[in-house]
Amino acid sequence: MWIALTRDVSSTLGNCELSYVDRTPIDIERAEHQHAAYRGALEACGCRVIALPAEPDFPDAVFVEDVALVFDELAVSTRPGAESRRGEVASVARELAQFRAIQHSIDAPGTIDGGDVLRIGRTVYVGASNRSNASAVEQLRALLRANDYAVERVPIRECLHLKSAVTLVADGVVLVNPEWVDVDAFAAFRRIEIDPDEPHAANALRVGDRAIYPSSFPRTARRLEAAGIALEMVDVSELQKAEGAVTCCSIVFRDAATG
Repeated sequence: MWIALTRDVSSTLGNCELSYVDRTPIDIERAEHQHAAYRGALEACGCRVIALPAEPDFPDAVFVEDVALVFDELAVSTRPGAESRRGEVASVARELAQFRAIQHSIDAPGTIDGGDVLRIGRTVYVGASNRSNASAVEQLRALLRANDYAVERVPIRECLHLKSAVTLVADGVVLVNPEWVDVDAFAAFRRIEIDPDEPHAANALRVGDRAIYPSSFPRTARRLEAAGIALEMVDVSELQKAEGAVTCCSIVFRDAATG
């Protein structure tokens, strides 16, 4: 059983943090409808979806992925790189406590966003972004060492998070934007490159044998389908205005009680 932890869209989403996209008006009602359809896609992929209430005091709270990391053995509360987001952490940690008995947290001066963390097997790749620093990587490495995870820091450029530039779409297969990440870090994998006219297209959310993918990147979608990747298409155009993507809006993990 997969669990997908999500949070409702804040009415203040238009005041979100932005780094690499220009601020444009966000239709909150449309964003809410898109987010509901995204939850439907999670369910279609076999997830039990948990919906936490919106946090109007935290415009970015819908991007719940950034505030916690969940592994099979434990959960880790992050310390987000944007100070405005640190108040989102505690409520998510409380919700995760029912699924992971062992919980840790990243402490100052460490900062890390979940969007910078890509786990593939027993290797955890962490983007060297403006949101995630070396102190947090060392703390994460120490926390995961006992469970035989390797932690590797990966340089990125011109994008917010590692998972803006690379995501796992199938066993041994990654989707990459080679302009934003050093592809040599993923030399062990089959690599599908995005269409160069769709620079934000490298973010896909793999759940089981499918990948949830934005409908706004049709050229890259065709490349994925030609490679045999089964896609669950969603429209997240309003959330993309807030520099969001399909991985950002959920924390997907296995229910330890069911294996």
